[in-house]
Parts: sequence; structure tokens; C-alpha cells
Amino acid sequence: MAYAPRSGGEGGGEGGRERRGRRRDSNENRQDRQDGDELKDKLVTINRVAKVVKGGRRFSFAALVVVGDEKGRVGWGAGKAREVPEAIRKATERAKRTMIRVPMREGRTLHHDVIGEYGAGRVVLRAAPAGTGIIAGGPMRAVFETLGMGDVVAKCLGSANPHNMVKATFAALGRCTSPRAVAARRGKKVADILGQKKDAPEATEATSV
Repeated sequence: MAYAPRSGGEGGGEGGRERRGRRRDSNENRQDRQDGDELKDKLVTINRVAKVVKGGRRFSFAALVVVGDEKGRVGWGAGKAREVPEAIRKATERAKRTMIRVPMREGRTLHHDVIGEYGAGRVVLRAAPAGTGIIAGGPMRAVFETLGMGDVVAKCLGSANPHNMVKATFAALGRCTSPRAVAARRGKKVADILGQKKDAPEATEATSV
């Protein structure tokens, strides 16, 4: 005897679960779109690459993208596909999964100078006073703009390859730390780390007397 599924009972339960699953997926996709709207992405470089096969050459595109929220979080990603939009989409998705948080002083610059290296790439990042702006090359400028850093001086001392420059910049940003983190690690106060002298007022009073 052939089995005929019933319209209600188990069949209805499975249909209800499917509908609830679809609603859950749509809510998650909507939340992803809302989170993605807050991020800013920049295309650093795109390169056409060729693979030699039996019938000739097969072309594809490799994209390098940086993504950030302009509030201290930034990430980079690389993607490769047969079409440019698909390569950029892959790179953007990977950049969102590899975002890091960088501590900034006054929300505009680095707390200290730092050097980053990756392969043949070597970069130097320096803290800058207010009003300096972003003084950096193209790939590094894209990183700082998406990060939300307003004042920084950067110099590339090694390879000018965009991939090496971006990776070296992220290696430098990963080494950045804040006085609060250093004080917590050493078990001291922030004032002790910054070298502020508490005995200065007492010395002034003793001199005046």
C-alpha cells in the first residue's frame, strides 16, 4: 500500500518548523545586514591572474579589501573569483571575520610608536598631534581611514606590495597597547605608567615655606 502523507498532524508540524526556520533565517540575515551597514569597506587593490590550462589561459580576479567601523575595529581579507564583484564579496566577508580592536589615544591617534613586519614588508607607525591628519601611502591610508584614526604618520620601509604593506600594518596595530592595559598587567596605576609625579605639589609647598 502506498503511503499518503496527511495534511495535518506530523505533516503540519514539519511545515510549521520549516516556516519558523525560514523566519529565523530571515531575522539573522536582517541582523547581518544591519551590522554590515555600520561597517565601511575599502578596496585596496584588485589584480587579474591567469591560470594556464590545457585549452589556454583561464583568467580570474584577486581582490584585497579592508573593513572597519571607524571606531577602533578593522580587518582585512583577500578573495579570488572569476568575476570582480564576487572576488570583492569574498574578500569583504573574510575581512569581517578577522577584525581586531586597536586602542587609540583620545580616539584619534596611537598611544606609542610601533614597527610592523611581514615578509619583506616593514612599516613604521608614529603617533601624531591633533591636526596632523593621515600621512601614509595608499594601502596604509585605507587601513587608517576604516579604523577611524585621524592623526598618524606612517612610512613603508620595505616591500611596496599592497598585500605585504597591509599585513605589516596589521602586525604593527596588533602590537599596540594602552597605558591602562599595561598598568593592569603590571599591577600598577595608570599615573605610575605615564610617569606623573605626585610629589611635585609637596615640593613646591616646601620651597615656598
